[in-house]
Amino acid sequence: MYLKYFCTDGCERSTGNLLYTVATKFPANALAHRPTLLTYIVSSKIKTPAQLEAAFAFLTVTGSEDLDISKLEEACGVGVEVSEEDVEHAVNGVFEEKESAIKEQRYRTNVGDLIAHVRKKQPWADPKTVKKKEKPVKVEDKSTTEEQIPSEEELNPYLIFPAPEENYKVYTVADERYCRYDDTNPEAEKKEYIDHIEEIVSWMGWKPFKITYTSDYFQELFDLAVELIRRGHAYVDHQTGDEIKEYREKKMNSPWRERPISEPLKLFYDMKHGMIEEGKATLRMKQDMQSDNFNMFDLIAYRIKFTPHPHAGDKWCIYPSYDYVHCIVDSLENITHSLCTLEFETRRASYYWLLDALGLYQPYVWEYSRLNITNTVMSKRKLNRLVTENYVDGWDDPRLMTLAGLRCRGVTSTAINSIVRGIGITRSDGSMTHLERLEYHVREELNKTASRAMVVLHPLKVVITNLEPSSVIDLDAKKWPDAPVDDASSYYKVDFSLSLYWYSDGNERFKRLLWACSGKAVLLRYAFPVKCTEVVLSDDKKTVIEIHAEYDPDKKTKPKANQVFLMSCIFNVTAISVSLCLGNFVVQGVLHWVAEPSPGVDPLKVEVRLFDKLFRSEVGDFISDRCFK
Repeated sequence: MYLKYFCTDGCERSTGNLLYTVATKFPANALAHRPTLLTYIVSSKIKTPAQLEAAFAFLTVTGSEDLDISKLEEACGVGVEVSEEDVEHAVNGVFEEKESAIKEQRYRTNVGDLIAHVRKKQPWADPKTVKKKEKPVKVEDKSTTEEQIPSEEELNPYLIFPAPEENYKVYTVADERYCRYDDTNPEAEKKEYIDHIEEIVSWMGWKPFKITYTSDYFQELFDLAVELIRRGHAYVDHQTGDEIKEYREKKMNSPWRERPISEPLKLFYDMKHGMIEEGKATLRMKQDMQSDNFNMFDLIAYRIKFTPHPHAGDKWCIYPSYDYVHCIVDSLENITHSLCTLEFETRRASYYWLLDALGLYQPYVWEYSRLNITNTVMSKRKLNRLVTENYVDGWDDPRLMTLAGLRCRGVTSTAINSIVRGIGITRSDGSMTHLERLEYHVREELNKTASRAMVVLHPLKVVITNLEPSSVIDLDAKKWPDAPVDDASSYYKVDFSLSLYWYSDGNERFKRLLWACSGKAVLLRYAFPVKCTEVVLSDDKKTVIEIHAEYDPDKKTKPKANQVFLMSCIFNVTAISVSLCLGNFVVQGVLHWVAEPSPGVDPLKVEVRLFDKLFRSEVGDFISDRCFK
């Protein structure tokens, strides 16, 4: 009742949120004062959640007793104005006080604690102002006001972050983006993969600050492995793969785990010099075999492989594991954030264990859920099986959600970046993004840039009986849906002549097409409404070979979308109860069409590739893990 009385003409969202809070959380012992508080909110004397909470606290103590207005206003900061300069001054003061602690804790700093200190200094400040990051002011160039030029922020979204010397103030993303190949397995590395990654990253619009290889650090990694042994955190193991698996399952230590440091140190050098056979020894990290995390069960750091490395050559016959190199190379390259998907979350313990054991700088680790899209698979393992077992035509098959596949399908890099920005990130491991959302972003992009043409597959001849045989009408068709209406270059010419062609394939789709031939009319895209007058059948009296129709020359404007549901093409025709009188006909659909070529002119032949979803079901049996074992 109070809300209806005080906000008959509507209100700002922030005011509405405060009113809703009053309606749901107002102290029950002070209901007599609720109208007074509502008046303060609607008049914007109380306009922040902090002020409202202070008012609640004051009214809880006051109860049903007489209200002292001056004390209420003092308690909740009525009339106190906090400018952005005041907030900035308070924030800078907190950073100066906490600078040494922030630099020491780096990205583990408790931001909530910092904001709490700012709130103590400025209790009536708007929390949004406290958290806000200022964006650079965009200076308008008057000489180019007529032409829309992308802003600096659009060209480089990282400009919203502060200068590197102020990185301790916020979580930030460095401008120096490394592209690193973790080429630890000499048998699996192929130059074609490396070349493709570099090419596709460039196509996506990203230029790495530096391209590196884990193999560039093989000497440093070896030296650190020696240091790990000397510190008593690694040992040479002679168990077979099956024995290691069995001992890990039983949480049993290896028989060679507790040897004197001098023995594994000598053996590790023997491994390096090729004096031990392949498969007869591994270097394992001495972690915690009793841990609840199986990724702490003495992971392998080095194994023997007498295989030349495609990047490092034949210098090495021992190669490090990913579990060993990942964190170390992150540290050596001074990576600020190590980002990975949730299946790696259990590896965080070993990541930090190894860096701590070696006394190295520790980057911040973030895990997020993998991007899952309906009707397809995103796992590299599952995609690899589809490719290697010839279910699809290579990694660039247009049905796959690989970058190469999307590019082959016609998706632009800007559309993919828009998709990723729109989806965002989450830690919900079971999240699923519908394929239609991806297609929406693709359409938004292509509607602005991709030229269109009408194409008819499996054509069915349509004769316009009320058009002179020699007549040809030139019509304007849009090159792309979002093309400017007042720009002549946005259009191309199409001929409307005696003989046209519609789509027909003889199956259920065509039966739905006949719906348009039962005395009703359809609108030909960019042309006129036409109404079927006769259906010509073949000798078997079943197959339609030609349709005769009449057109309405007085009308060719497409009805507005809010007047009637119009079909974009005949594939989507369904029973529609709404109709619209257009000229002399009742129109109930929109069709693509092409005109018959003029005498002596050969029709344009094109190759059409029709792509559907990779799987019919959103998450079918074939997509499940049990089908990819």
